[in-house]
Amino acid sequence: MNRETQGIVTGLVGGAVLYASLTDAYLRYVKAGLRPLLIITAVVLLVTAAVTLWQEYRSQRQDEHDDGHGHGHRESRLSWLLVAPVFALVIAAPPALGSYTAGRAGTALQQPVGYADLPATDPLPMPVLDYAARAAFDHGRSLDGRRIRLTGFISYGRTGTPYLTRMTLNCCAADAQPIKVGLAGTLPPDLKPDTWIEVTGTYTDRMAKDDINGGPIPFIVVVDSRPVPAPEQQYEN
Repeated sequence: MNRETQGIVTGLVGGAVLYASLTDAYLRYVKAGLRPLLIITAVVLLVTAAVTLWQEYRSQRQDEHDDGHGHGHRESRLSWLLVAPVFALVIAAPPALGSYTAGRAGTALQQPVGYADLPATDPLPMPVLDYAARAAFDHGRSLDGRRIRLTGFISYGRTGTPYLTRMTLNCCAADAQPIKVGLAGTLPPDLKPDTWIEVTGTYTDRMAKDDINGGPIPFIVVVDSRPVPAPEQQYEN
């Protein structure tokens, strides 16, 4: 690959990263807090591409000045295959991980260091991770008597138990792990995996063990539910 091709490919990669960062497509790959770093990376790549192309242009002009004609640059056409993932990123971002992954991975629920005070909102919207941690490790002290609203997608355990699930990220989609909350109470019939729903319910001390890793899966007693579109940010941090 000659320097001109290197510059073009680098510029395309930088442009694709910038596009993903500014259009929220990056949320399919990494957690939301990494957006500033992605933008900085994209700018560095674009500047590097511009400098590379400028230096190559000056080099070719110098060659023409020295011997009166330019020198052709041979390059492997295979090098342009490096551009294929760039177009894939821009044209067809992969879907967020869902029930298939959740059904093959144990819950990632771990006991937090502490619990923040909850507002008096009724019903109280909460991340699935926050509800699960309070229900499993704080024995629902801050949840008892409250109406809770959770949003997630449907997955199922090996025995057919329906779970409201969210995938959590430490860094990127490669390390995504599920957080599962069992659903009891009033549920719509024939809930399909990967269906996104919003449930309103109350805390229960019912607990199950994950079929895969034995981790705790708390439950919520559903009193109302409705299907909702998948959120732009499908992962929880």
